[in-house]
Amino acid sequence: MKDNFLVNTSALAHTISALGQATPADLKGRWRELYRTELPRRISQDLLIRALAYRIQERVLGGLKPSIRRLLAKVAEDASVRRPIELAPRLTLKPGTVLLREWHVREDGVVFQGKPYKSLSEVAHRITGTKWSGPRFFGLTTSRQEQSDGKV
Repeated sequence: MKDNFLVNTSALAHTISALGQATPADLKGRWRELYRTELPRRISQDLLIRALAYRIQERVLGGLKPSIRRLLAKVAEDASVRRPIELAPRLTLKPGTVLLREWHVREDGVVFQGKPYKSLSEVAHRITGTKWSGPRFFGLTTSRQEQSDGKV
């Protein structure tokens, strides 16, 4: 299986590199073969080669996951009606949710990246550069400054 993959990827790399030396007629024929449509009228040769390379890779290595296809469709729909594009849904927690982070806790404090600290707050300060704690540390809330600046 592993050797077969290497053979396929080697052949794939050769096929894609050969696109750069192909004639416009060859590229047009390859487009028809791979996309089963006529070539768009105003497509640059660079974009044509990139589109062909993508389709060839897609056939050999597989296409996008259904979840990615859904995300791209939603982004395209939002853009077409000029809605703000949101790639990740807002995180909401139900009452009773418990947030946990694992730490190497010792009697005399906490070890983070091999260095001892007296408390988790010191570690949080080391990571973030601020003295946040609680929901803000987990990225569940934002500062009032960020909200007023329109960053959220």
